[in-house]
Amino acid sequence: MRGYCSVYDRVRAAGLVLVLAVDVLLAARPLCAGQWNPPAFAKEDTVSLRSICPGEGEYWFPVWLVVIDDQVYVRLGSRAAQRVGCNQTAPHLAVEIAGQRFERVRAESAPDEAERVADAMADKYTSDVFIRWLPHPLTLRLVPEQGATPPNTPQ
Repeated sequence: MRGYCSVYDRVRAAGLVLVLAVDVLLAARPLCAGQWNPPAFAKEDTVSLRSICPGEGEYWFPVWLVVIDDQVYVRLGSRAAQRVGCNQTAPHLAVEIAGQRFERVRAESAPDEAERVADAMADKYTSDVFIRWLPHPLTLRLVPEQGATPPNTPQ
């Protein structure tokens, strides 16, 4: 019969609409502040950093991260290093990692850790066998400021 919809078909269609609506709502939810937890971040592939440069406004960019001695490190290429250099909120960046946002994270230059960070990147990321040979003028340790991570923020 043409044009006939069984109850089963209607329930299935309604279920599909509900699943899609929930999926859209979850994808659009804002990131929330949380606890800075480097051991938990070690399993993450990327961290997103926000710079605010003159004439540009805010700009988010993803970079690889490693955790060494319970400290979060990133290694930046030339363009990302320029963004950090022009950042109007320096030495602070906003950071998004593991579904959490941290508004005030101090970006500390860590040239003394550059070799250890490069080795850790090579161990963690297979494609670093190629990326490693590109220039990385800036290695940063990311340190949250006091008050940047409210202890009881609802998730």
